[in-house]
Amino acid sequence: MFDTWEELEESIKNCNRCKLYKGRNNIVFGTGNKNADIMFIGEGPGADEDMQGQPFVGKAGKLMNMAFEIVGINRQEVYIANIVKCRPPSNRNPEEDEAQACLNYLRNQVMLVKPKIIVLLGSVSLKNILGKEYNITSSRGKWIEKKDILYMPTWHPAALLRDETKKIDFIKDLKLVMEKYNQF
Repeated sequence: MFDTWEELEESIKNCNRCKLYKGRNNIVFGTGNKNADIMFIGEGPGADEDMQGQPFVGKAGKLMNMAFEIVGINRQEVYIANIVKCRPPSNRNPEEDEAQACLNYLRNQVMLVKPKIIVLLGSVSLKNILGKEYNITSSRGKWIEKKDILYMPTWHPAALLRDETKKIDFIKDLKLVMEKYNQF
């Protein structure tokens, strides 16, 4: 584990721990307030993210930004990262070995940020962070506490693009996050 952001970011620059490095344009490390109380974790970068080197800048990110505005989340005040730092081909879900290769980077990011709340965006993030026994459909919108961190599983913003009815749940979940955050 690395004690500083600089050391962590340097350690990942030339990462080749899994096959995803072969197709990347940029590593998508993370963005936002490195001392945030709220952290968002997605599954992996898409094409726009791979090109820009930033998480959630494509269509799903724009939708997430609109939801943030609705509930009063300032994107610059939260920290946003992904399970994997390189784009899976055709935006498929990261495979088990790919996720495992990146999880220590993410754990180190969590250790450095020290968030009070982590919002898990989608099934891939939920299962990799809290365990394979969790299901996004049954866990979504329910607080889970582990190791002094509150977790809020919710839909991945890309799922909202495929099923508009999930937008209501997503916004409700983000409102719960803000209610809890305002209690601190």
